Amino acid sequence: MSGDNPERLVVAISSRALFDMSEGHDVFEREGVDAYCRYQVDREADVLRPGVAFRLVRKLLNLRPSDARVEVILLSRNSADTGLRVFNSIEHYGLAITRAAFTNGASPWRYVQPFGGHLFLSADPSDVSRALEAGLAAATILPSTQRDEPVEQDEDGELRIAFDGDAVIFGDEAERVFRRDGLAGFSASERAQARAPLPGGPFKRFLSTLHALQMAYPAEACPIRTALVTARAAPAHERVIRTLRHWNIRIDEAMFLGGLPKAAFLDAFGADIFFDDQTGHCELATEYVATGHVPYGIANQLPTDPAVSGEPASDPSESSDRAGP
Repeated sequence: MSGDNPERLVVAISSRALFDMSEGHDVFEREGVDAYCRYQVDREADVLRPGVAFRLVRKLLNLRPSDARVEVILLSRNSADTGLRVFNSIEHYGLAITRAAFTNGASPWRYVQPFGGHLFLSADPSDVSRALEAGLAAATILPSTQRDEPVEQDEDGELRIAFDGDAVIFGDEAERVFRRDGLAGFSASERAQARAPLPGGPFKRFLSTLHALQMAYPAEACPIRTALVTARAAPAHERVIRTLRHWNIRIDEAMFLGGLPKAAFLDAFGADIFFDDQTGHCELATEYVATGHVPYGIANQLPTDPAVSGEPASDPSESSDRAGP
């Protein structure tokens, strides 16, 4: 498959984000790698249940027309031997996933870039952190508290992706100002810099590629819809809008919540996945939507980190709950 299509979107996903492999992982944690290998080989004909990101992947692959604008790559810490069950499950569900890397216990994130990936989804926080440090868009898929739904539900429907703003689409510059100077200082800073574009965050490239993919469809028949769901409120809205305009990126819906909880809005939007840097928001969102935690920026630094200015909130979600970015 050619990698020179600028509208082509490549998503790399771990086997534990795609499928529910909790039982096998428990065996590995309790009994070690040899017992895990025996467990998977003995059950390689048993189909794995869908994982948290399964519905997202199925919708992504259902977007793909004959010119293959979307590809999903499997990255797994399994060996090729134990990974046979994963590929058997992929075949069972009819997922058009043909490329994979099995690393036999080693961290697989380093293959995201050679595969041309725009996004890496994993259940392993350490892999995600290292991918982000390397400049890749990455998120930890959190366990879901949603009710189980039929695998086929809405599989041909519109793909809906929601993003937080600061430290996800944008850098964490504004969040640092908020934590140092409080809401009044943050609002004054954002008003003064309303026409200065925000720096790009770890998901800027992914959003740009997603936007290019949207533009490849007729406006009245685009199967992808995006939303910005941010705790910002006026007057901090203007800089966000002008930044996206400067980048020439369209967001279909924008919600400036002024500190209101995000979960109910994500449910109303019908998001297939939501990306946020703050753990408090992510934990609440898992009740309604598949959620990816983006461990990037000041909200994810330890209080003792010298890069943290001022007195950080005791809970990383507190700043946005008080109408910060």
